[in-house]
Amino acid sequence: MKIVAKGLFIALALIVGLLYARPGTAETAQAGDITVETPWARASIGTSRPAAAYMMIRNEGSAADQLIGVESPLSGMAEVHKVEMKDGVVSMSSVSPLPIGPGETVTLAPGGLHVMLMKLRQPLEKGADFPLTLTFERAGKLTLDVPIHSVGAMAPEK
Repeated sequence: MKIVAKGLFIALALIVGLLYARPGTAETAQAGDITVETPWARASIGTSRPAAAYMMIRNEGSAADQLIGVESPLSGMAEVHKVEMKDGVVSMSSVSPLPIGPGETVTLAPGGLHVMLMKLRQPLEKGADFPLTLTFERAGKLTLDVPIHSVGAMAPEK
């Protein structure tokens, strides 16, 4: 009986350790003073078209930070982009670095700032998730699991 109890205790300790060692969950992840909440992405249309990921990035510190890099094993190229409308024409451009002031929350959402995933190595399929690593100048690297929602999603689907 003691051997079984000891084995169960060790197994439980390993499981708890693995849970805490995983990348950030779909709800929140933190590195230094930076907290990323509710990351999500739209499913892609195959691999020939880019995909986009969204989230809220909050700087809870007293010093400014900036997002200086984005990468994922699913794409050959990832950047933060912004959508702008000027004279009735919609355009998109890269934003690097993305500043995040002290106490500020920057929202990446459809129609505005977003992570553009280009040169996809495999399609983003609804119901799956993928790792996305954000690199901040002060907070360092933060890897999160990004859940994939439908192609036309405008917000995370429950």
